[in-house]
Amino acid sequence: MEQKPRLGFWDIFNMSFGFLGIQFGFGLQAANTSRIFQTYGAEVESLAILTIAAPLTGLFVQPIIGFLSDRTWSPRWGRRKPYFMIGAILATISLIIMPNSSSLYMAVGMLWIMDTAFNVSMEPFRAFVGDLLPSEQRTRGYAMQSVFIGVGAVLASLLPLLFSWFGMSSTGEGEHEVGQAVKWSYYVGAFAFIAAVAWTVFSTKEYPPEEKQFTEDEGPQKPAGIPWTMFQLAVVQFFSWFGLFAMWIYTTPTVATHIFGSGDAATAAYQDGANWVGGSFGVYNGVAAIMGFLIPMIAGATSRKTTHQICLVLGAIGLGSIFLVTDKYLLLLSMVGIGCAWASILSMPYAILVGSLPEKELGLWVGVFNIFIVLPQIVAATILGWLLTHFFDKDPRYAMLIGGVSFLVAALFVFIVKDKDEPNQLTMKKEFNKWI
Repeated sequence: MEQKPRLGFWDIFNMSFGFLGIQFGFGLQAANTSRIFQTYGAEVESLAILTIAAPLTGLFVQPIIGFLSDRTWSPRWGRRKPYFMIGAILATISLIIMPNSSSLYMAVGMLWIMDTAFNVSMEPFRAFVGDLLPSEQRTRGYAMQSVFIGVGAVLASLLPLLFSWFGMSSTGEGEHEVGQAVKWSYYVGAFAFIAAVAWTVFSTKEYPPEEKQFTEDEGPQKPAGIPWTMFQLAVVQFFSWFGLFAMWIYTTPTVATHIFGSGDAATAAYQDGANWVGGSFGVYNGVAAIMGFLIPMIAGATSRKTTHQICLVLGAIGLGSIFLVTDKYLLLLSMVGIGCAWASILSMPYAILVGSLPEKELGLWVGVFNIFIVLPQIVAATILGWLLTHFFDKDPRYAMLIGGVSFLVAALFVFIVKDKDEPNQLTMKKEFNKWI
């Protein structure tokens, strides 16, 4: 068997570009789902359980899609690309319908459909890097995905704020109507999603099965069964994603109530606060995009594990500090630390994991690995509202503090992870020199 060929910058750019569209959709969802639900009358303590759709769909959809994509081959469409496109079409439709829902329950139902579509597109992208790149380029491949995730989410997060600056209303005309600024953000997101995914589909070639017999340059023999590395990373992922879910659900009510002075979604002050959260999320995603270029250099100078620990600690400081923030501009400083963590969460665990997986079952095992992303979100959705109600007088700031502690615990558990496929320092040095 021959070695898996190295790919050039533009090859990696094209194969990762679709993530810009996928994260455009996820960015809109993360920044605006709470405000949409509260616009339709949801109470703050019920937000977590109402958004349980996202983790539940991932729990079932990602392993199934991974399994199917491992066993799919079309001479015209390839292995992973059919799923990219099917998910993109469904996501485009649901993004258009979501802000035009007629009730809270319809909005919740559309979230289920929309998140299912996101997962159908997203899961094969993780295996895509392992399919096409050799070990020493894998960190670079996942980091490039982080760049596009950051860029897509920046644009998505800022759109409602930008549209409001151009005169669109953030509040709807009716009692339970979503404002035009949010609606048009979703329309733009729908176009961006399908356009970016289509770019990757039509610009990237997948290896047919008879060509996909490669050895890794220096990687270990792929083990049978579930690799122990996955379980080690699972603990890290649990606490990382618990913290992220707390942030996504409760940042809007936290900022609207404690910085802008209103917890009522029908008021202009609340909507101003929600717009500022969108802009703030744009900051952390912008930082993540920049970190996508820096992470391969940091990993080359240290290791993938050390890089992940540093970023998680910065994220813990950033997220936990929101508990104390009372000025909207200081909130942006908190987002810098979160952005560092987000970039690493999107890249380092996968770069570490894929080297321990059976080559022919990358899609399946990456899908199974994502269960450990989904479970903490289900746990968070189940207990966060209860904790806030019974221990913290429904004050959403405490969700920020809990999330920060969760990031810190994740950083500590990185110590137990064994990176079996860490490239040697000479290879990594050559790799990060190519970035500069």
